[in-house]
Amino acid sequence: MSDERYIRQIALPEMGYEGQKKLSESSIIVIGAGGLGSPALLYLTAAGIGNLTIVDGDNVELSNLHRQILYNEADVGLKKAEKAAEKLKKLNSKININYFNEFLNEENAIELIKNHDVLIDGSDNIPTRYILDDACKELGIPWVHASIHRFEGQIACFNISGSGGYRDLFPD
Repeated sequence: MSDERYIRQIALPEMGYEGQKKLSESSIIVIGAGGLGSPALLYLTAAGIGNLTIVDGDNVELSNLHRQILYNEADVGLKKAEKAAEKLKKLNSKININYFNEFLNEENAIELIKNHDVLIDGSDNIPTRYILDDACKELGIPWVHASIHRFEGQIACFNISGSGGYRDLFPD
């Protein structure tokens, strides 16, 4: 880990060298590399998260470029997860980035999510959120959920030290 790259983070008393070391040893999976996932991926990469996994089966679309800030016009038609991994590796070549050009579903959720410390939900559909909740609960992994609708947004953290899950908040 390069002290120079992260010097402004390390300088924070709440972070220090030990905090930066924890970031570099952590593993985060991001489900969805679109409007919510792409800025999260940029910041996680820049912060020095050691292992990052991207899961998204979609292609980059021109109509989404205004909010999916990781991509540009040359990326239209390409797989989001693969293109995101390529761009993020250029931002921080010292971290490990894995990607899956597929959508998360009941069949692949456990296999994709296991071995991560935290999951970030950037998906844009409700059925996926229930799959995430079930898988994270089974694996004992905390997850961060965010969603946006027009000019309103919400964020919540689930499965932290025995806290409730998405199903507890939204049973149906």
